[in-house]
Formats: sequence, structure tokens, C-alpha cells
Amino acid sequence: MSEPCQPGRPWPLGATVGAGGVNFAVYSGVAAKVEICLFDADGMAETRRIALPCRSDAIWHGFVPGLQPGAKYGLRVHGPYEPESGVRCNPAKLLLDPYARALDRALHGAAWQYAYVLGNEEQDLLRDDTDNAGEAAKCVVVDHAFDWGGDAPPEIPMARSVFYELHVKGFTRQLPGVPQELRGTYAGLANPAAIDYLKGLGVTAVELLPVHAFNDERRLIDLGLGNYWGYNTVGFFAPDPRYSSQAGAAGVAEFKGMVKALHAAGLEVILDVVYNHTAEGNHLGPTVCFKGIDNGAFYRLAPDPRYYIDYTGTGNTVDASNPPTLRLVMDSLRYWVQEMHVDGFRFDLVPAIGRNGAGEFDHRAPFLAAVAQDPVLRRVKLIAEPWDIGENGYQVGGFPAGWSEWNGRYRDAVRDFWRSSEGAIREFAARLCGSADIYAGSGRNPEASVNCITVHDGFTLHDLVSYNDKHNEANQEENRDGESHNRSWNCGEEGETADPAIQALRERQKRNFLATLLVSRGVPLLLGGDEMSRTQGGNNNAYCQDNEVSWVDWERARQQQPLIDFVRALTQLRQQLPVLRRNQWLTGDEDAQGVRDIGWFSVWGQEMTQEEWDDPAVRCVAALLDGRCGDEPGATVLLAFNASRDAVTFTLPPQPEGSADWSLRIDTAQGHFGAADAPAIAAGGQLELQSHAMAVLVQPTGS
Repeated sequence: MSEPCQPGRPWPLGATVGAGGVNFAVYSGVAAKVEICLFDADGMAETRRIALPCRSDAIWHGFVPGLQPGAKYGLRVHGPYEPESGVRCNPAKLLLDPYARALDRALHGAAWQYAYVLGNEEQDLLRDDTDNAGEAAKCVVVDHAFDWGGDAPPEIPMARSVFYELHVKGFTRQLPGVPQELRGTYAGLANPAAIDYLKGLGVTAVELLPVHAFNDERRLIDLGLGNYWGYNTVGFFAPDPRYSSQAGAAGVAEFKGMVKALHAAGLEVILDVVYNHTAEGNHLGPTVCFKGIDNGAFYRLAPDPRYYIDYTGTGNTVDASNPPTLRLVMDSLRYWVQEMHVDGFRFDLVPAIGRNGAGEFDHRAPFLAAVAQDPVLRRVKLIAEPWDIGENGYQVGGFPAGWSEWNGRYRDAVRDFWRSSEGAIREFAARLCGSADIYAGSGRNPEASVNCITVHDGFTLHDLVSYNDKHNEANQEENRDGESHNRSWNCGEEGETADPAIQALRERQKRNFLATLLVSRGVPLLLGGDEMSRTQGGNNNAYCQDNEVSWVDWERARQQQPLIDFVRALTQLRQQLPVLRRNQWLTGDEDAQGVRDIGWFSVWGQEMTQEEWDDPAVRCVAALLDGRCGDEPGATVLLAFNASRDAVTFTLPPQPEGSADWSLRIDTAQGHFGAADAPAIAAGGQLELQSHAMAVLVQPTGS
């Protein structure tokens, strides 16, 4: 006979292995009773139900003697089911522990996830009393022992970082050299075949699309699709089991092994995290965790509390201004740093959780204030996606010190410039220099700007230069989903083409975008696969395409080696030339030695005039970055840009007498050159650039 449940303690929350058993602690301010339900090894049959005996300040807790790591469990929360009052307890539905460290299976939208009777005219007002324990996903008790060996964070300075956004499954699903059984998994990403490629490319960090446990929407399952990107979180502490080659708690160790292997190679691990909403959707969504535990504590409810405030476009918004929910988010973040050793986070739709109790975005909102003072989070990278769909939700440049941001204005300006939009040159120049007009006012440096041309959401680079319009028919939403204004240009023909002139222009445009990204001040973010011309066939919203549409095609990569080599040359140049990655604002002012950190020149080799900056027809400019300025002296760099539809001849800016020749390292019409074989151009000489092309010229130190 099992020993009775003991009082235990209210902290830490979740299931914690202790001497002789496991302590459980669950927050709920509305529950009348909270039960722990234990299951057999298959997670199908309920073997024991234990009422947590104690409640301390809305935390229900108890210690279960004899319970071992690996045990499978779920929660039943007894209390009112009154959706019209914002309370949705239903003990017939097995719930996930919000603090669960592992799940026994992936979640896929199904009828068992709903707490109300589907198909009834009363909708969510009619409680469903059918027990769903057999079908429901189970939590797994985890022993966190792991041999980290000498693991240490690479601690790469933000300004020296080059991020590479990838999907764990999509990157490794077809990667040669990775054993078949490990493809698509954390262990697959830890494989030397994956790591060697990443190291060879010259990136410093992988930014992983969401790996927190998530749910597939039932609508997608019914269509034969799934939520590939994973922006539908339900487990903020658990690695998603669908990316594990091993089940349950072993998947946690597998994730740790991945981080350890990447660290050993000098690569940082950044997680894309989704704390702004959960997989439970609106009032008609499923109930798998938070809704059934304390709906009003975890979510922002509308004035009519049956409904939800939605700043995210997903049906609900997590209320991080509420102390229990804020604690959950902060505990999760610290857990991934301290226990899982990750190096930072990219936060999805951060304004949604950076809002105060009144729903206004505020630097002093509880979440932003908590992060600012946290000693654990202070040492990791914090990157915001600085927009949501709520009022005043576009906050590019609006975050406080300590934060970097995805710079949407950089993306738009660079796209506009290279598609020859009128009047794009001034904005392009500001973004190239790190966006001081956006970030300097908050006391931040260029590292605040995470520069991106393409990311998972939108066209790939290949598609950006191949399609004017989205082609999302495979998503089965009649092409209504996805952004319609992409600032893309197909170079003359929609989709794939056999026209050699269009093909050549597209390849040049890809090199233009990649080169611009890697020479811009700020932190470059490269979308995984762009360096090998990965295509989604014009789909700019492939969130539900867990198939060849989204997976990296490594056969195609073999055909794209020149572009891969081009990116490698760019990352090497960026590391070799301090002037390209300095974390200081460019002023254009002369220093004590009469040297300016930057000068802007026309094709005539003369300084740009106000008239030229204001002329909407001007599409050519050169930037001279003097390597003698700044805290790390190095070579001087000249960047020449021609976004016009005609070839031009640049007269290079005048240089002091005796200056060394310029070395042409990048010409996007030709490719890249090594230091030994780069063409030389005399100071004050001329450079011919094709239409839609750019060049990077280097002048040695001391000249």
C-alpha cells in the first residue's frame, strides 16, 4: 500500500525530485482541490490519484513518497466551470503541469483537448464531463543530473555575433552524414555533419525556432497539415518531444547534449521563445493547461470575461503583468539558462508581454522591470521582436537598455533600395550605419539593431528575388494568409525561369542582399538556407508546411556551393575588418587627427550633396569607413552601391598622397576575391559596377 501524501512544500513549483520521493506544487487561485494523477509506463492507464493536501497562498502542494524520476503524471483541477465569469475548471480533463520539465508525447490538436461539448449550440458554456485521461499527453518527472563536463558559454560579444536562424527538424531532416534515426532531432543538430557546416559558414550562434512544447491546431490536423514553426506553446519548461530521438526525460538530456556539443564548437544557442500567448486560443480553443488551472490569472480577459483580449492574433494574450504569470515566465527563462545552458532568447511579439496592467506598453511594465534587474538574465542575449497587433504595438526602437531588437525598418529599407524604389537612399544609408536615429536615443549602441533581410516569416532570399506575389495555396487558405506587401521583386518573371539574364540578375541580387547584411553595422541575422538558395516556391507563410517546402534541401545545396562560399567569404571579412562590426555610432565628424569615421560620396568621387540625398532618382552611393577610427584600428573599407538599372563607373574618393591601392574583395557581379588574388585599384582610380551590384574594397592599415 502506498504511503500517504505528505504536506511537502510550496516551492519550487512543478515536480521536484527529493530524498525518497517527489514534491508537487501547483498554483491556482480558483481551485477547490488539485489532484496529481499518476499513470503506468505507457501513459495510458491511471494508476493512482492523489489530492494535494496543503494550500499556501494559492499554491497547492504535497510530497509523494516513493515516486521516482520517469513517473508520468497530470493534473485535475476541481472548481467552478463558469466561462461567463472567466473561470474554466473541469476535473474531467487531465491538464499539463505548467512547470513540467518533459512530456511523454507531442501534442496534436484533437477533440479530447476541449473542455466543452463540441458541436453544441451553447459552445463553451456547456461543460464536457467525458474523461480524457487516456488520450491526454502526460508530464514526466525529471531528474536533472547531467554530465556537463567542462561546458562553458562561448560568451561571444553581441557586436561580434552572426546569428543563423534555423529549425531543428527542417535543418537536419535531409542532412547527409546525420544517421537516419537522428535526423530532425536535437541529437541530429549536435551531429558533426551539422556542426561542421555551421562552423564552416562562419556564424557564431544558432537561433532555434521554438522548441518549447507546443500543440498543433486541430484545424491544421483536419487539413492534413501541422504547426511546423511551433509558435503555439503550451509547455514553457519542456523541450518539444517531436524533436527528440528518445522519449520522456531522455529528451531533456538529449537537448542538453546538443547545447554541450554546440558550445564545444564555439557556437551559442539562442531560443526563439513565445511567452505572449499559448496554444489554448480563444474562448472556443482547447483546454490543456492554463485555462483549466486558473484562466483569469494566466490570460488577459476582456470586459466580458468569457472572452480574451488578443494582442497577438492567436486568440489570447498571456498576462505577464499578473504576479503568478510573471513568475512562471521568469522561472522559465532562468531554467533554460541555468539548467539547459542556453545563451539567450529571441522573444516573439514582446510588446504583448511588455504591457502593464492597463494594457499599455511601458518600460516599467512588470515583465521588462523584472528582466532588467534579474542577475541570471543579465548575462545572456535578449532580443525582441518589437511589435504586436495591439494599440501602439509597433515598438522598433522602443525597448530599454539591455535589449536588442529585430530591426524591421532595416529589412524594409534594404529591400526597397535593391528593388530600385524611388527615394530609398537616405533610409538605406541610416540602416547601413546601425540605425542611430532609432537606438541612440535610448543610450544603446549599434548592437541593439539585429539586422535581417529575411526570416522564417516571409519569403526566403531566393523567393524574394523570384516572386512579386505570395503563392500560399498549399496552406489551404485560398492564398489569403501571409503578408501581401513583401517589397520583393521577381527581376522580370514570376517564379522559376529559364531566362539566363533573369537568372544572372537574381543571383546578383542575392549576393547584394547578403553582402549588405554582412557589412552593415549592427548584428546580422541570416535565415538558414538563404546561403544555398532555399526556396518555398513563393510561399511566404509556410508555418504549416512540415515537408519538403520547408526542409533544407541539401541536394540543392550542392548546386549552390558558389553562393555558400560567398557567404563564408563575407563572414570572414566581417571578422577580419573591425570597421564593419564596431559597436560605436558613426558621426562623420573629424577627430583630433582630422580623420572622419565615415564619408559619403557620389559616383563622381565627390561628397554627397544635400540635393543628391534628397533626389528620389539617386540610386548610387559610396561609403568610406576609415579604419583608423575607433577602439580597434584596422583597414579602411569602401562600400560602393549601385541599385540603378544601368552600369555605372565610380570615381573612388580622393585619398592622402602615398595611399596604398584599394583591394577589391567583393564585387557582387563577379563574386568574392581572396586577399592574394583581389584586383587592385589605385587610390582615386575608377571602379565599374554593373547594374544592381555592390563592391567592397579594402585599403591596408597605415595607408
